[in-house]
Amino acid sequence: MSAASPVPLVALLAHADWRQVSVLAAPPAPTLTVGGVAMVADIRGRAADLEGKLLTVLQPPLRDDWHIDVLIQTAAAGRASALLIGDSSPLSQPSSALAARVGLTVLGADDPLAAALSARRLVAEVELHVSDTVLRVTAAAARSGEGVEDVMKAVGSVLHRPLALLAPGGDTLLGCDVVAEEDREAVAGTLTAAAARYRVTQRVELSGSALLIAHPVPPTTARDATVWLVTRLPHDLPAESAAASAALSVAAAVIGQRASLRRLAVERDARARASLLGELLNAPDDVAPTTRRRALEAGWRLDGWHLGIRIDTGPEVDPVAQRPEVVGALQAEGMDAVVVEQGDGWSAWITFEDEPRGADVEARAGQIRSAQRRLAATTATAVGVGRYHAGPRGVARTLGEAGEAARLAAGRVASGRFLHVDRLGLGQTLLAWTRTDTFQPAARSLLAPLEGQPGDLLHTLTTYLDEESSVSETAAILGIHRNTVAQRLARIRSLLAVDLADPSERLALHLACRTIWIPPSDVG
Repeated sequence: MSAASPVPLVALLAHADWRQVSVLAAPPAPTLTVGGVAMVADIRGRAADLEGKLLTVLQPPLRDDWHIDVLIQTAAAGRASALLIGDSSPLSQPSSALAARVGLTVLGADDPLAAALSARRLVAEVELHVSDTVLRVTAAAARSGEGVEDVMKAVGSVLHRPLALLAPGGDTLLGCDVVAEEDREAVAGTLTAAAARYRVTQRVELSGSALLIAHPVPPTTARDATVWLVTRLPHDLPAESAAASAALSVAAAVIGQRASLRRLAVERDARARASLLGELLNAPDDVAPTTRRRALEAGWRLDGWHLGIRIDTGPEVDPVAQRPEVVGALQAEGMDAVVVEQGDGWSAWITFEDEPRGADVEARAGQIRSAQRRLAATTATAVGVGRYHAGPRGVARTLGEAGEAARLAAGRVASGRFLHVDRLGLGQTLLAWTRTDTFQPAARSLLAPLEGQPGDLLHTLTTYLDEESSVSETAAILGIHRNTVAQRLARIRSLLAVDLADPSERLALHLACRTIWIPPSDVG
Protein backbone atom coordinates (compact mmCIF):
# COMPACT_ATOMS: atom_id res chain seq x y z
CA MET A 1 0.00 0.00 0.00
CA SER A 2 1.42 3.35 -1.04
CA ALA A 3 2.17 6.12 1.43
CA ALA A 4 -0.22 9.04 1.66
CA SER A 5 0.35 11.74 -0.93
CA PRO A 6 -1.43 15.07 -0.42
CA VAL A 7 -4.26 15.72 -2.89
CA PRO A 8 -6.12 18.97 -3.60
CA LEU A 9 -9.24 19.39 -1.50
CA VAL A 10 -11.08 20.73 -4.58
CA ALA A 11 -10.35 17.40 -6.29
CA LEU A 12 -11.85 15.48 -3.36
CA LEU A 13 -14.93 17.68 -3.48
CA ALA A 14 -15.31 16.91 -7.20
CA HIS A 15 -15.09 13.13 -6.69
CA ALA A 16 -18.29 11.09 -6.95
CA ASP A 17 -17.78 9.53 -3.51
CA TRP A 18 -17.97 13.00 -2.00
CA ARG A 19 -21.23 14.06 -3.61
CA GLN A 20 -22.84 14.34 -0.17
CA VAL A 21 -20.13 16.69 1.16
CA SER A 22 -20.79 20.42 0.98
CA VAL A 23 -18.73 23.50 1.82
CA LEU A 24 -20.18 25.35 4.82
CA ALA A 25 -17.56 28.06 5.28
CA ALA A 26 -14.31 29.40 3.74
CA PRO A 27 -14.26 27.70 0.30
CA PRO A 28 -10.87 26.02 -0.30
CA ALA A 29 -8.18 27.52 -2.48
CA PRO A 30 -7.03 25.35 -5.43
CA THR A 31 -3.66 24.89 -3.67
CA LEU A 32 -5.12 23.56 -0.42
CA THR A 33 -4.24 19.87 -0.02
CA VAL A 34 -5.24 17.02 2.26
CA GLY A 35 -2.52 14.61 3.33
CA GLY A 36 -4.56 12.31 5.55
CA VAL A 37 -7.68 11.90 7.69
CA ALA A 38 -8.01 12.26 11.45
CA MET A 39 -11.29 11.12 13.04
CA VAL A 40 -12.63 11.96 16.50
CA ALA A 41 -15.90 10.86 18.04
CA ASP A 42 -17.21 14.23 19.19
CA ILE A 43 -16.24 17.72 20.33
CA ARG A 44 -14.26 16.31 23.25
CA GLY A 45 -12.12 14.07 21.08
CA ARG A 46 -8.50 14.93 20.45
CA ALA A 47 -6.24 13.69 17.67
CA ALA A 48 -2.51 13.42 18.15
CA ASP A 49 -1.59 14.90 14.78
CA LEU A 50 -3.84 17.19 12.72
CA GLU A 51 -1.35 19.02 10.52
CA GLY A 52 -2.31 18.78 6.84
CA LYS A 53 -5.17 16.39 7.61
CA LEU A 54 -8.93 16.45 7.37
CA LEU A 55 -10.33 16.57 10.91
CA THR A 56 -13.60 14.62 10.92
CA VAL A 57 -16.02 14.77 13.85
CA LEU A 58 -18.22 11.69 13.62
CA GLN A 59 -20.96 12.72 16.03
CA PRO A 60 -22.98 15.73 14.88
CA PRO A 61 -22.16 18.68 17.14
CA LEU A 62 -24.83 20.66 18.91
CA ARG A 63 -25.71 23.67 16.81
CA ASP A 64 -24.86 26.13 19.56
CA ASP A 65 -22.31 28.53 18.15
CA TRP A 66 -19.73 27.75 20.78
CA HIS A 67 -19.62 24.03 19.89
CA ILE A 68 -18.83 24.85 16.27
CA ASP A 69 -16.43 27.58 17.28
CA VAL A 70 -14.50 25.17 19.53
CA LEU A 71 -14.12 22.72 16.65
CA ILE A 72 -12.97 25.47 14.30
CA GLN A 73 -10.40 26.74 16.79
CA THR A 74 -9.17 23.21 17.57
CA ALA A 75 -8.71 22.39 13.88
CA ALA A 76 -7.02 25.70 13.16
CA ALA A 77 -4.68 25.36 16.15
CA GLY A 78 -3.65 21.89 14.96
CA ARG A 79 -3.10 23.25 11.40
CA ALA A 80 -5.64 20.88 9.93
CA SER A 81 -6.40 21.27 6.23
CA ALA A 82 -10.15 21.33 6.80
CA LEU A 83 -12.88 20.41 9.27
CA LEU A 84 -15.67 17.95 8.42
CA ILE A 85 -18.72 17.81 10.68
CA GLY A 86 -21.76 15.55 10.62
CA ASP A 87 -24.25 18.22 9.70
CA SER A 88 -24.77 19.83 6.31
CA SER A 89 -27.03 22.69 7.39
CA PRO A 90 -25.59 26.23 7.07
CA LEU A 91 -23.39 27.70 9.82
CA SER A 92 -24.34 30.81 11.70
CA GLN A 93 -22.84 34.08 10.53
CA PRO A 94 -20.43 34.38 13.52
CA SER A 95 -19.11 30.83 13.01
CA SER A 96 -18.66 31.44 9.28
CA ALA A 97 -16.80 34.64 10.05
CA LEU A 98 -14.52 32.81 12.50
CA ALA A 99 -13.69 30.15 9.92
CA ALA A 100 -12.88 32.81 7.35
CA ARG A 101 -10.71 34.71 9.85
CA VAL A 102 -8.58 31.69 10.78
CA GLY A 103 -8.53 30.45 7.16
CA LEU A 104 -10.18 27.08 7.80
CA THR A 105 -12.52 25.38 5.33
CA VAL A 106 -15.52 23.84 7.08
CA LEU A 107 -17.33 20.96 5.37
CA GLY A 108 -20.59 19.24 6.20
CA ALA A 109 -21.95 15.75 5.46
CA ASP A 110 -24.91 13.76 6.74
CA ASP A 111 -22.65 10.68 6.88
CA PRO A 112 -19.22 11.95 7.93
CA LEU A 113 -17.83 8.45 8.51
CA ALA A 114 -18.47 7.40 4.89
CA ALA A 115 -16.93 10.65 3.64
CA ALA A 116 -13.87 10.24 5.89
CA LEU A 117 -13.28 6.63 4.84
CA SER A 118 -13.63 7.59 1.20
CA ALA A 119 -11.13 10.43 1.64
CA ARG A 120 -8.69 8.10 3.43
CA ARG A 121 -8.84 5.64 0.55
CA LEU A 122 -8.43 8.33 -2.12
CA VAL A 123 -5.47 9.88 -0.26
CA ALA A 124 -3.62 6.99 1.37
CA GLU A 125 -5.00 3.74 -0.09
CA VAL A 126 -4.73 4.26 -3.83
CA GLU A 127 -4.13 0.58 -4.69
CA LEU A 128 -7.19 -0.44 -2.69
CA HIS A 129 -9.32 2.14 -4.48
CA VAL A 130 -8.03 1.03 -7.88
CA SER A 131 -8.61 -2.68 -7.21
CA ASP A 132 -12.09 -2.06 -5.82
CA THR A 133 -13.01 0.09 -8.83
CA VAL A 134 -11.72 -2.51 -11.30
CA LEU A 135 -13.66 -5.29 -9.57
CA ARG A 136 -16.88 -3.26 -9.70
CA VAL A 137 -16.31 -2.26 -13.33
CA THR A 138 -15.59 -5.86 -14.33
CA ALA A 139 -18.76 -7.10 -12.65
CA ALA A 140 -20.86 -4.30 -14.13
CA ALA A 141 -19.50 -4.86 -17.66
CA ALA A 142 -20.10 -8.61 -17.40
CA ARG A 143 -23.72 -8.04 -16.37
CA SER A 144 -24.39 -5.43 -19.07
CA GLY A 145 -26.33 -6.04 -22.27
CA GLU A 146 -24.84 -7.16 -25.57
CA GLY A 147 -24.35 -3.73 -27.11
CA VAL A 148 -21.37 -1.39 -26.82
CA GLU A 149 -23.73 1.26 -25.45
CA ASP A 150 -24.76 -1.14 -22.68
CA VAL A 151 -21.14 -1.65 -21.59
CA MET A 152 -20.43 2.08 -21.58
CA LYS A 153 -23.55 2.79 -19.54
CA ALA A 154 -22.64 0.12 -16.97
CA VAL A 155 -19.04 1.33 -16.62
CA GLY A 156 -20.14 4.96 -16.43
CA SER A 157 -22.49 4.12 -13.56
CA VAL A 158 -19.51 2.81 -11.56
CA LEU A 159 -17.10 5.64 -12.38
CA HIS A 160 -19.77 8.35 -12.20
CA ARG A 161 -18.00 10.05 -15.08
CA PRO A 162 -19.00 10.65 -18.71
CA LEU A 163 -17.68 8.09 -21.22
CA ALA A 164 -17.30 8.31 -24.98
CA LEU A 165 -15.78 6.55 -27.96
CA LEU A 166 -13.53 8.89 -29.92
CA ALA A 167 -11.93 8.66 -33.35
CA PRO A 168 -8.20 9.52 -33.45
CA GLY A 169 -9.16 12.98 -34.72
CA GLY A 170 -11.13 13.64 -31.54
CA ASP A 171 -14.61 13.31 -33.07
CA THR A 172 -17.20 11.66 -30.82
CA LEU A 173 -18.44 8.36 -32.27
CA LEU A 174 -20.62 7.32 -29.35
CA GLY A 175 -21.49 8.63 -25.89
CA CYS A 176 -21.11 12.06 -24.31
CA ASP A 177 -19.21 14.93 -25.90
CA VAL A 178 -16.30 15.04 -23.44
CA VAL A 179 -13.90 17.22 -25.47
CA ALA A 180 -14.44 20.97 -25.42
CA GLU A 181 -13.66 22.93 -28.57
CA GLU A 182 -10.58 24.54 -27.04
CA ASP A 183 -9.16 21.08 -26.21
CA ARG A 184 -9.92 19.39 -29.54
CA GLU A 185 -6.58 20.11 -31.19
CA ALA A 186 -4.55 18.80 -28.24
CA VAL A 187 -6.68 15.65 -27.96
CA ALA A 188 -6.56 14.98 -31.71
CA GLY A 189 -2.79 15.41 -31.81
CA THR A 190 -2.16 13.05 -28.90
CA LEU A 191 -4.57 10.32 -30.03
CA THR A 192 -3.50 10.44 -33.68
CA ALA A 193 0.18 10.13 -32.74
CA ALA A 194 -0.53 7.37 -30.23
CA ALA A 195 -2.61 5.38 -32.73
CA ALA A 196 0.30 5.47 -35.19
CA ARG A 197 3.00 4.39 -32.71
CA TYR A 198 1.56 2.43 -29.82
CA ARG A 199 -1.70 1.44 -28.22
CA VAL A 200 -1.56 2.18 -24.53
CA THR A 201 -3.51 4.38 -22.15
CA GLN A 202 -3.10 8.09 -22.86
CA ARG A 203 -3.47 11.07 -20.51
CA VAL A 204 -4.29 14.45 -22.04
CA GLU A 205 -4.33 17.57 -19.88
CA LEU A 206 -7.34 19.70 -20.76
CA SER A 207 -8.18 23.34 -20.15
CA GLY A 208 -8.53 24.28 -16.49
CA SER A 209 -7.56 21.38 -14.26
CA ALA A 210 -9.44 18.68 -16.21
CA LEU A 211 -7.86 15.46 -17.46
CA LEU A 212 -8.80 13.09 -20.30
CA ILE A 213 -8.02 9.39 -19.85
CA ALA A 214 -8.10 7.40 -23.11
CA HIS A 215 -7.61 3.68 -23.76
CA PRO A 216 -7.63 2.07 -27.23
CA VAL A 217 -10.37 -0.43 -28.07
CA PRO A 218 -9.05 -3.64 -29.71
CA PRO A 219 -9.92 -3.46 -33.45
CA THR A 220 -12.30 -6.02 -34.95
CA THR A 221 -10.43 -6.16 -38.29
CA ALA A 222 -6.88 -5.34 -39.38
CA ARG A 223 -7.98 -2.28 -41.36
CA ASP A 224 -10.07 -0.74 -38.59
CA ALA A 225 -8.90 2.68 -37.39
CA THR A 226 -8.03 2.98 -33.71
CA VAL A 227 -11.03 3.93 -31.59
CA TRP A 228 -10.48 5.29 -28.06
CA LEU A 229 -12.62 4.76 -24.99
CA VAL A 230 -12.28 7.96 -22.97
CA THR A 231 -13.49 9.61 -19.79
CA ARG A 232 -13.13 13.17 -18.58
CA LEU A 233 -12.07 13.90 -14.98
CA PRO A 234 -12.54 17.39 -13.53
CA HIS A 235 -9.22 17.13 -11.62
CA ASP A 236 -6.14 14.93 -11.75
CA LEU A 237 -6.84 13.14 -8.47
CA PRO A 238 -4.17 10.38 -8.53
CA ALA A 239 -6.41 7.68 -7.07
CA GLU A 240 -9.23 8.46 -9.47
CA SER A 241 -7.06 8.78 -12.58
CA ALA A 242 -5.28 5.50 -11.74
CA ALA A 243 -8.62 3.77 -11.18
CA ALA A 244 -10.06 5.24 -14.37
CA SER A 245 -7.04 4.07 -16.40
CA ALA A 246 -7.36 0.52 -15.06
CA ALA A 247 -11.15 0.51 -15.44
CA LEU A 248 -11.01 1.74 -19.05
CA SER A 249 -8.54 -1.00 -19.98
CA VAL A 250 -11.03 -3.59 -18.71
CA ALA A 251 -14.01 -1.88 -20.36
CA ALA A 252 -12.16 -1.45 -23.68
CA ALA A 253 -11.42 -5.17 -23.79
CA VAL A 254 -15.10 -5.98 -23.17
CA ILE A 255 -16.20 -3.48 -25.83
CA GLY A 256 -13.72 -4.98 -28.28
CA GLN A 257 -15.12 -8.44 -27.58
CA ARG A 258 -18.72 -7.26 -28.01
CA ALA A 259 -17.79 -5.46 -31.22
CA SER A 260 -16.06 -8.60 -32.55
CA LEU A 261 -19.11 -10.73 -31.80
CA ARG A 262 -21.30 -8.15 -33.49
CA ARG A 263 -18.97 -8.08 -36.48
CA LEU A 264 -19.18 -11.88 -36.79
CA ALA A 265 -22.98 -11.70 -36.75
CA VAL A 266 -22.98 -8.92 -39.36
CA GLU A 267 -20.57 -10.83 -41.61
CA ARG A 268 -22.71 -13.96 -41.26
CA ASP A 269 -25.76 -11.97 -42.37
CA ALA A 270 -23.77 -10.44 -45.25
CA ARG A 271 -22.66 -13.87 -46.47
CA ALA A 272 -26.25 -15.08 -46.35
CA ARG A 273 -27.45 -12.09 -48.39
CA ALA A 274 -24.63 -12.49 -50.93
CA SER A 275 -25.35 -16.22 -51.26
CA LEU A 276 -29.06 -15.63 -51.83
CA LEU A 277 -28.37 -12.89 -54.40
CA GLY A 278 -25.95 -15.23 -56.16
CA GLU A 279 -28.72 -17.81 -56.49
CA LEU A 280 -31.02 -15.20 -58.00
CA LEU A 281 -28.40 -13.94 -60.46
CA ASN A 282 -27.40 -17.44 -61.57
CA ALA A 283 -30.86 -18.96 -61.62
CA PRO A 284 -32.16 -20.47 -64.89
CA ASP A 285 -35.41 -19.25 -66.42
CA ASP A 286 -37.38 -20.15 -63.30
CA VAL A 287 -36.19 -19.42 -59.77
CA ALA A 288 -36.07 -22.53 -57.53
CA PRO A 289 -38.72 -22.85 -54.79
CA THR A 290 -36.01 -22.99 -52.09
CA THR A 291 -34.59 -19.70 -53.34
CA ARG A 292 -38.07 -18.16 -53.31
CA ARG A 293 -38.58 -19.38 -49.75
CA ARG A 294 -35.25 -17.94 -48.57
CA ALA A 295 -36.04 -14.63 -50.27
CA LEU A 296 -39.40 -14.54 -48.50
CA GLU A 297 -37.70 -15.19 -45.15
CA ALA A 298 -35.21 -12.39 -45.89
CA GLY A 299 -38.04 -9.96 -46.66
CA TRP A 300 -37.17 -9.72 -50.37
CA ARG A 301 -40.04 -9.21 -52.80
CA LEU A 302 -39.46 -11.12 -56.05
CA ASP A 303 -42.79 -10.33 -57.69
CA GLY A 304 -43.54 -6.87 -59.03
CA TRP A 305 -41.30 -4.56 -61.07
CA HIS A 306 -37.70 -4.05 -59.98
CA LEU A 307 -35.32 -1.13 -60.52
CA GLY A 308 -31.68 -2.10 -60.01
CA ILE A 309 -28.95 0.03 -58.43
CA ARG A 310 -25.22 -0.61 -58.41
CA ILE A 311 -22.95 1.41 -56.11
CA ASP A 312 -19.23 0.93 -56.74
CA THR A 313 -16.49 2.09 -54.36
CA GLY A 314 -12.79 1.46 -53.94
CA PRO A 315 -11.00 -1.49 -52.29
CA GLU A 316 -10.28 0.66 -49.21
CA VAL A 317 -13.99 0.71 -48.30
CA ASP A 318 -15.47 -2.03 -46.11
CA PRO A 319 -18.89 -2.81 -47.69
CA VAL A 320 -20.02 -4.84 -44.69
CA ALA A 321 -19.28 -2.11 -42.15
CA GLN A 322 -20.67 0.70 -44.31
CA ARG A 323 -23.85 -1.03 -45.46
CA PRO A 324 -25.92 0.76 -42.76
CA GLU A 325 -24.82 4.10 -44.25
CA VAL A 326 -26.03 3.03 -47.69
CA VAL A 327 -29.34 1.78 -46.32
CA GLY A 328 -29.72 4.99 -44.33
CA ALA A 329 -28.97 7.22 -47.34
CA LEU A 330 -31.58 5.45 -49.46
CA GLN A 331 -34.14 5.51 -46.66
CA ALA A 332 -33.52 9.22 -46.12
CA GLU A 333 -34.67 9.71 -49.73
CA GLY A 334 -37.83 7.68 -49.13
CA MET A 335 -36.67 4.35 -50.63
CA ASP A 336 -37.01 0.98 -48.93
CA ALA A 337 -34.38 -0.89 -50.91
CA VAL A 338 -32.79 -4.32 -50.63
CA VAL A 339 -29.03 -3.71 -50.21
CA VAL A 340 -26.49 -6.51 -50.60
CA GLU A 341 -22.71 -6.33 -50.14
CA GLN A 342 -21.10 -7.50 -53.36
CA GLY A 343 -17.47 -7.01 -54.40
CA ASP A 344 -16.22 -3.45 -53.88
CA GLY A 345 -19.65 -2.01 -53.27
CA TRP A 346 -23.32 -2.84 -53.07
CA SER A 347 -26.07 -4.15 -55.33
CA ALA A 348 -29.55 -2.89 -54.49
CA TRP A 349 -33.02 -2.68 -55.91
CA ILE A 350 -36.41 -1.22 -55.22
CA THR A 351 -39.70 -2.85 -56.18
CA PHE A 352 -42.89 -1.37 -57.63
CA GLU A 353 -46.24 -3.08 -57.06
CA ASP A 354 -47.41 -2.18 -60.58
CA GLU A 355 -45.53 -1.37 -63.75
CA PRO A 356 -44.10 2.14 -63.16
CA ARG A 357 -44.56 5.06 -65.50
CA GLY A 358 -41.57 6.86 -66.96
CA ALA A 359 -42.05 9.76 -64.57
CA ASP A 360 -42.01 7.35 -61.61
CA VAL A 361 -38.71 5.85 -62.73
CA GLU A 362 -37.17 9.28 -63.33
CA ALA A 363 -38.27 10.37 -59.86
CA ARG A 364 -36.64 7.31 -58.32
CA ALA A 365 -33.44 7.93 -60.30
CA GLY A 366 -33.36 11.46 -58.88
CA GLN A 367 -33.76 10.10 -55.35
CA ILE A 368 -30.94 7.60 -55.94
CA ARG A 369 -28.72 10.44 -57.11
CA SER A 370 -29.56 12.41 -53.96
CA ALA A 371 -28.67 9.35 -51.87
CA GLN A 372 -25.31 9.21 -53.65
CA ARG A 373 -24.66 12.79 -52.59
CA ARG A 374 -25.47 11.90 -48.99
CA LEU A 375 -22.81 9.20 -49.14
CA ALA A 376 -20.27 11.56 -50.70
CA ALA A 377 -19.37 12.99 -47.27
CA THR A 378 -17.68 9.71 -46.33
CA THR A 379 -17.48 7.56 -49.47
CA ALA A 380 -16.70 8.28 -53.12
CA THR A 381 -19.01 6.22 -55.33
CA ALA A 382 -19.94 5.51 -58.94
CA VAL A 383 -23.64 4.72 -59.26
CA GLY A 384 -25.54 3.03 -62.06
CA VAL A 385 -29.30 2.55 -62.37
CA GLY A 386 -30.85 -0.10 -64.61
CA ARG A 387 -34.19 -0.19 -66.36
CA TYR A 388 -37.18 -1.73 -64.59
CA HIS A 389 -37.92 -5.43 -65.16
CA ALA A 390 -40.66 -7.71 -63.87
CA GLY A 391 -40.60 -10.88 -61.77
CA PRO A 392 -37.85 -12.86 -60.04
CA ARG A 393 -35.63 -12.93 -63.12
CA GLY A 394 -36.11 -9.18 -63.46
CA VAL A 395 -33.84 -8.67 -60.42
CA ALA A 396 -30.90 -10.19 -62.31
CA ARG A 397 -31.66 -8.24 -65.50
CA THR A 398 -31.92 -4.82 -63.87
CA LEU A 399 -28.86 -5.41 -61.65
CA GLY A 400 -26.86 -6.45 -64.71
CA GLU A 401 -27.74 -3.19 -66.46
CA ALA A 402 -27.03 -1.18 -63.31
CA GLY A 403 -23.59 -2.78 -63.03
CA GLU A 404 -22.70 -1.83 -66.61
CA ALA A 405 -23.94 1.71 -66.01
CA ALA A 406 -21.86 2.01 -62.82
CA ARG A 407 -18.72 0.94 -64.68
CA LEU A 408 -19.33 3.64 -67.29
CA ALA A 409 -20.22 6.19 -64.62
CA ALA A 410 -16.84 5.74 -62.89
CA GLY A 411 -15.13 7.67 -65.70
CA ARG A 412 -17.72 10.42 -66.07
CA VAL A 413 -16.87 13.28 -63.77
CA ALA A 414 -19.24 15.68 -65.51
CA SER A 415 -22.26 13.50 -64.70
CA GLY A 416 -21.26 13.17 -61.05
CA ARG A 417 -20.29 9.53 -61.70
CA PHE A 418 -23.97 8.65 -62.06
CA LEU A 419 -25.67 7.01 -65.04
CA HIS A 420 -29.18 5.77 -65.69
CA VAL A 421 -29.52 3.14 -68.41
CA ASP A 422 -32.76 4.68 -69.75
CA ARG A 423 -30.74 7.72 -70.82
CA LEU A 424 -27.65 5.80 -71.79
CA GLY A 425 -28.83 4.12 -75.04
CA LEU A 426 -29.76 7.34 -76.85
CA GLY A 427 -26.72 9.13 -75.48
CA GLN A 428 -24.32 6.51 -76.81
CA THR A 429 -25.89 6.72 -80.30
CA LEU A 430 -25.63 10.51 -80.41
CA LEU A 431 -22.04 10.41 -79.15
CA ALA A 432 -21.05 8.01 -81.92
CA TRP A 433 -22.37 10.48 -84.51
CA THR A 434 -20.65 13.49 -82.94
CA ARG A 435 -17.25 11.85 -83.28
CA THR A 436 -17.35 11.92 -87.08
CA ASP A 437 -14.85 14.02 -89.09
CA THR A 438 -17.54 16.44 -90.25
CA PHE A 439 -18.98 17.25 -86.86
CA GLN A 440 -15.82 17.70 -84.78
CA PRO A 441 -14.37 20.78 -86.57
CA ALA A 442 -17.73 22.55 -86.35
CA ALA A 443 -17.98 21.74 -82.65
CA ARG A 444 -14.51 23.13 -81.93
CA SER A 445 -15.27 26.31 -83.86
CA LEU A 446 -18.57 26.81 -82.00
CA LEU A 447 -16.96 26.48 -78.56
CA ALA A 448 -13.65 28.22 -79.33
CA PRO A 449 -14.61 31.47 -77.48
CA LEU A 450 -14.67 29.53 -74.22
CA GLU A 451 -11.06 28.39 -74.49
CA GLY A 452 -8.68 30.05 -72.06
CA GLN A 453 -11.47 31.75 -70.13
CA PRO A 454 -11.32 31.63 -66.28
CA GLY A 455 -13.89 29.56 -64.43
CA ASP A 456 -13.67 26.31 -66.44
CA LEU A 457 -16.58 27.41 -68.63
CA LEU A 458 -16.54 24.36 -70.91
CA HIS A 459 -16.82 21.96 -67.95
CA THR A 460 -19.58 24.11 -66.47
CA LEU A 461 -21.56 24.20 -69.72
CA THR A 462 -21.16 20.44 -70.29
CA THR A 463 -22.34 19.65 -66.77
CA TYR A 464 -25.25 22.11 -67.03
CA LEU A 465 -26.49 20.52 -70.26
CA ASP A 466 -25.96 17.00 -68.91
CA GLU A 467 -28.16 17.94 -65.96
CA GLU A 468 -31.03 19.13 -68.16
CA SER A 469 -30.31 22.81 -67.50
CA SER A 470 -30.53 22.49 -63.71
CA VAL A 471 -28.43 25.15 -61.98
CA SER A 472 -28.72 23.45 -58.57
CA GLU A 473 -27.66 20.03 -59.93
CA THR A 474 -24.72 21.61 -61.74
CA ALA A 475 -23.64 23.44 -58.58
CA ALA A 476 -23.85 20.22 -56.55
CA ILE A 477 -21.71 18.25 -59.02
CA LEU A 478 -19.08 20.97 -59.44
CA GLY A 479 -19.03 21.73 -55.71
CA ILE A 480 -19.67 25.45 -56.16
CA HIS A 481 -22.47 27.86 -55.22
CA ARG A 482 -25.46 28.10 -57.57
CA ASN A 483 -24.81 31.84 -57.92
CA THR A 484 -21.36 31.02 -59.31
CA VAL A 485 -22.98 28.69 -61.85
CA ALA A 486 -25.44 31.43 -62.87
CA GLN A 487 -22.58 33.91 -63.33
CA ARG A 488 -20.63 31.46 -65.50
CA LEU A 489 -23.71 30.75 -67.64
CA ALA A 490 -24.20 34.47 -68.21
CA ARG A 491 -20.61 34.73 -69.46
CA ILE A 492 -21.13 31.69 -71.70
CA ARG A 493 -24.23 33.26 -73.27
CA SER A 494 -22.31 36.44 -73.92
CA LEU A 495 -19.21 34.75 -75.35
CA LEU A 496 -21.10 32.32 -77.58
CA ALA A 497 -24.06 34.62 -78.39
CA VAL A 498 -26.50 31.76 -77.80
CA ASP A 499 -29.90 31.41 -76.17
CA LEU A 500 -29.74 28.56 -73.66
CA ALA A 501 -33.53 28.61 -73.40
CA ASP A 502 -33.82 27.54 -77.07
CA PRO A 503 -34.07 23.69 -77.28
CA SER A 504 -32.36 23.49 -80.68
CA GLU A 505 -29.43 25.65 -79.55
CA ARG A 506 -29.11 23.61 -76.33
CA LEU A 507 -29.00 20.37 -78.34
CA ALA A 508 -26.29 21.72 -80.67
CA LEU A 509 -24.22 22.93 -77.75
CA HIS A 510 -24.65 19.67 -75.85
CA LEU A 511 -23.45 17.60 -78.81
CA ALA A 512 -20.53 19.97 -79.36
CA CYS A 513 -19.51 19.81 -75.68
CA ARG A 514 -19.66 16.03 -75.69
CA THR A 515 -17.48 15.96 -78.78
CA ILE A 516 -14.52 17.98 -77.54
CA TRP A 517 -14.63 18.02 -73.73
CA ILE A 518 -12.44 15.39 -72.03
CA PRO A 519 -13.14 14.71 -68.31
CA PRO A 520 -10.07 15.16 -66.07
CA SER A 521 -10.14 11.47 -65.12
CA ASP A 522 -9.81 10.53 -68.82
CA VAL A 523 -6.70 12.63 -69.45
CA GLY A 524 -3.47 10.69 -69.71
